[in-house]
Amino acid sequence: MKIGTILLFLSIIFSSVSAQSPKELALKLSLNPATKAIMQWERVFKSKRKMKRYKIDKLNDKDKQVLKEYLISHAADSDKPQFAGDI
Repeated sequence: MKIGTILLFLSIIFSSVSAQSPKELALKLSLNPATKAIMQWERVFKSKRKMKRYKIDKLNDKDKQVLKEYLISHAADSDKPQFAGDI
């Protein structure tokens, strides 16, 4: 087996194993979706500085996308806001 094939195989295994639920990611990073409106969360994900502030920059692209969707769908002005008691 070639080394490239082995590395590809390992990266697929580890990417699927490391996936967490969006709620778990938010809790891990101490992020409450309802603390910001939808547009504010969108600005966070457009700014490298803001992503670094919230430690989102350390996540892989898949986890960033899942987290972004979760935060926006439960933002303060969303149809399903997440409140402190819901977390």
